[in-house]
Amino acid sequence: MFPRPDFFAGSLLNFAQNLLFPVAHTGEGVDESDIAVITVTEREPDLRETTWAELREQVRLCSSALRAAGVKENSIVAGFVANHVQALVAMLSAASLGAIWTGISPDNGVSAVLDRLAQIKPQVLFADNATLYNGKEWSSCQKTLEIVDNLKKTGGLELVVVIKSLPNIDAGLGDLRAKGVMAEEYDNFLGTAPDEPLAFAQLPPSHPLFILYSSGTTGLPKAIVHTAAGTLLQHKKEHFLHSSLSPHSRMLYYTTTSWMMWHWSVSALACGVSLVLYSGSPFQPHGYLSLPRLLSSLKVTHFGTSAAYLTALEANDIRPVSDPSLDLSRLEAIYSTASPLPPSTFAFVYTAFPAQVNLASITGGTDIISLFGAPCPLLPVRVGEIQCAGLGMAIEVVDSASPSDDPQPVDPVDSPGDLVCVKPFPCQPLTFWGGEGEKKYRAAYFERFPGIWHHGDFVRLLYHPPLPDPSSTATNGTNGTTNGHSPVKGGYGGEGMIMLGRSDGVLKPQGVRFGSAEIYNILARFFPSEIEDGVCVGRRRETDSDETVCLFVVLRNGHKFTEELRDKIKGVIRKELSPRHVPGVIEECGPAGIPKTGNGKKIEVAVKQILSGMQVKTNASVANPEALGWFREWTATH
Repeated sequence: MFPRPDFFAGSLLNFAQNLLFPVAHTGEGVDESDIAVITVTEREPDLRETTWAELREQVRLCSSALRAAGVKENSIVAGFVANHVQALVAMLSAASLGAIWTGISPDNGVSAVLDRLAQIKPQVLFADNATLYNGKEWSSCQKTLEIVDNLKKTGGLELVVVIKSLPNIDAGLGDLRAKGVMAEEYDNFLGTAPDEPLAFAQLPPSHPLFILYSSGTTGLPKAIVHTAAGTLLQHKKEHFLHSSLSPHSRMLYYTTTSWMMWHWSVSALACGVSLVLYSGSPFQPHGYLSLPRLLSSLKVTHFGTSAAYLTALEANDIRPVSDPSLDLSRLEAIYSTASPLPPSTFAFVYTAFPAQVNLASITGGTDIISLFGAPCPLLPVRVGEIQCAGLGMAIEVVDSASPSDDPQPVDPVDSPGDLVCVKPFPCQPLTFWGGEGEKKYRAAYFERFPGIWHHGDFVRLLYHPPLPDPSSTATNGTNGTTNGHSPVKGGYGGEGMIMLGRSDGVLKPQGVRFGSAEIYNILARFFPSEIEDGVCVGRRRETDSDETVCLFVVLRNGHKFTEELRDKIKGVIRKELSPRHVPGVIEECGPAGIPKTGNGKKIEVAVKQILSGMQVKTNASVANPEALGWFREWTATH
């Protein structure tokens, strides 16, 4: 698995060509007059439909203009852009030429953007002039100007293309040109394109396509390079086989361009899917029913979101299926990711949305730009479980205490342990960007257990009895077998997976291992009206003989943290889990809340390190670094 195998050596392809000219399993293409993309914002009149013919034409113009500007194979094209059709066109145009695309959402601060882009030195930057969020317009011009100023000094940046997302806000072209770069407004840039046919560079399967960034809490974010064929094959497998996507499907995934799920969702074009690209608050302009109204009006079949969004609906008892003004009859699937979906929310979704939906909690990551735990419309949905492993992903669970040179399977087979993958897979990253890229790559995934991929997640695999075959009396098992095989030697045939948190943030009081997700599930199930969020980590200082479980909670408006609430939380955890699960410390978070990445993931490890007396240098991956500052102050007095 390391060094990475060169999959399908000798063949040629182009990623953008596969998305723009999809072929269904029947061999048919899409009708060029059909809708390929719908761009919509929280401002309801802002809806723009783009047909397949129009999308291809826009990519023709943009790729031609980029080629005329000097972009070629291995050039880097960056986007400081929201989720809209112009971002999609820019990405597809770069890919058509063999350039490398990297995207960052405009809600990121200047430091966060520069921590990423200064490493890779883009030649071209696409940037929105402004963003709309929660009913307010925010100019991006000053941030873009600072980014351009710094990138010009570090070298490489030649051209800035400004997308006028909000037409009443200035594009700032004059100020950008004063920094010594060419600057054009998006529509004018496309208008300068030479009249050339749409062409696609035919490239090796391992040609670099995307750069994504790890969300570490120390040092600069690692720039992870993903390949064209690995990304395309993995996504099409997950869309077509795991999700039943087709030219009759319409997908809305609530995401930003920074997140891996943006790349995952737009790849659905390769199945002929119609995409809904949404930017703005999920709770505007109709409160909690804002996105459900879009699902209804746009006849969405596949809806992707975060676990936090679904738990917010649960906490506020929002049940769109009960609203007679909404028609969700087309909805086939709801996908949840970013964090484990609490068991209570599984049950809630089936009362809040149509009962036919395939609710799938899915997991994978930026590291593989895809999924290890995937949906499956053929398998049952079980409360609290990810339905199955992705096809072709040889995942196993090993004992976290195993020596590096001798990873052992967990015993019994459904015990918690570290998620690993033991055979090569096409969406392994090509490398990490930079001079020490291969060293960083190996350290990230192959140092813990040399020779196999160590993903850093703490999980359980559950082996359910085979389902009966309704057309036969024969056993319908995995490869003709029943469950009970060894997870290390046997196959993985649709058994459930439970995410328990990051393996480097695993809790182990009194030698008992468990994941923070178990505590979060209790909070979501029993305290939805009082507690908005929480972070649970283990604290073990040099002077401590054992680990202490520490839980910090964020209260909902109108609630106060009291001794009574603390005792109630302890009592419920003791009853529902075990006495060893009960946190030794339960406190209210500071005003900045829980430290999270820009994608909304809790940064448990940094909190754990601070509480344990380690020195943690915060980087721009932390969306609210003041929250870590509060934990430092708390640690100093406790």
